[in-house]
Amino acid sequence: MSASQDRINPNVTLAVLALCGVAYALLSSAIVPALPTMQHDLHTTETGITWLLTAYLLAASIFTSIIGRLGDMYGKERLLLWTLGLLGVGTLLGAVSTSLPPLIVARFIQGAAGGIFPLAFGIVRDEFPRERVAGSIGILSSLLGVGGGVGIVMSGIVVEHLDYHWLFWIPLAMIVLGALFTWRYVPESPERTPGRINWTAALLMTIGLCASMLAISQTTLWGWGSPKTIGLLLAGLAVTGVWIWAEARSREPLVDMTMMRVRGVWTTNAAAFLLGAGMYASFIVFPQFAQLPRSTGFGFGASVVASGLYLLPSTVAMTLLGLYAGRISARYGSRSALLAGTAFAAAAFAMLAVAHAHPYELLIAAALLGIGIGLAFSALGNLIVQAVPSRQTGVASGMNTVMRTLGGALGGQLSATFIASNTAHGLPTVTGFTDTFVMATAFLLACLGAAALVPRALGGGRRAAGQMEGRPAVADGNA
Repeated sequence: MSASQDRINPNVTLAVLALCGVAYALLSSAIVPALPTMQHDLHTTETGITWLLTAYLLAASIFTSIIGRLGDMYGKERLLLWTLGLLGVGTLLGAVSTSLPPLIVARFIQGAAGGIFPLAFGIVRDEFPRERVAGSIGILSSLLGVGGGVGIVMSGIVVEHLDYHWLFWIPLAMIVLGALFTWRYVPESPERTPGRINWTAALLMTIGLCASMLAISQTTLWGWGSPKTIGLLLAGLAVTGVWIWAEARSREPLVDMTMMRVRGVWTTNAAAFLLGAGMYASFIVFPQFAQLPRSTGFGFGASVVASGLYLLPSTVAMTLLGLYAGRISARYGSRSALLAGTAFAAAAFAMLAVAHAHPYELLIAAALLGIGIGLAFSALGNLIVQAVPSRQTGVASGMNTVMRTLGGALGGQLSATFIASNTAHGLPTVTGFTDTFVMATAFLLACLGAAALVPRALGGGRRAAGQMEGRPAVADGNA
């Protein structure tokens, strides 16, 4: 099939990109319910096993925007192939590892492949007909949530009937197919951004983000007020400040700070951070809440498999909303979808803060949360793409994904702290979960404020979409 033929059939390209995205999203969440089993099988400590999450988050925060930038420079299809190869190597290493150190390396390599999503967004924007762009990006964006939910459900079944190695073998098969189909069917984008990688900026960004993420991820061990946590976090923020200063004065910045100051960009990034902080804890908290024994007075005594099913309404809702993302964006606009999605998610956690005594309440909250994630995630992808010119799609989408990852890490660690700080007889008490639900509600209400600041011209429905199509980002901060 020729490139020209490929370009007139976006359905094939979208299916391939979706396969790649699901494979990555599965790996992001599937090991979470399996951590206790893996800790036992690997003969390690609770502190050691958490590095499987920490290594993944560190790599994702560092490499996602860099890969997006490389895609803008050298071709998104080419970088997608290389990224899938990297993801495949990390997943194969995880599948054959029988001790903790190589498994940590494997998870770091997997996290480095987070650039799959910004590359996919760029390919859609460059290759698809104008009327297909919003819907396709919405579908791909929602896969982050859908894949995360499916990964939780899959994990319980796999761990109960097979072993944890299959949590890597199954996505590996999808990655291999995705790479073959990408090479065969995804056309190379004609869009290029001339330049070179600013390695000094890359190093500063790596050190700053890595130190900040490490400080946040180790709070359950060190404590939020410990000198190590505060010192490392301040050092990370200081280096990040130096990075921003250097980028603002660079002729060829890794991340264009002029772009980052555009109102449509910084407001969408702020919303992504707050959305991640409010939503990501649900993938850990819901199954944990359901698994606790009834003797606690609030747990449901569910098995690992059954506890994952409490997220099924969320996964179904996310999938349906992802499929209709294009119609919703065209009719109501991505800004409205972000506001509505955040409101649904806030309502879900607010409900749980006051009503969580029965299984059906958790199921209703999961459904509301699925609607929220389906609307909000698809909206974020569209808003950031519409806010920048096509030559900056990869790096802008990458930074937006990084902000969501940073927010998710913060929210996840805060919830872990709340739960770990409220125990009785070796088991969590309901107070820790209630505090988590209140925290998530607060983050999501703040996200509503950030979403309200997104310019109405971005994702504002049919009329605004027509006005914004092809319009470059405004660099004076008043887009």
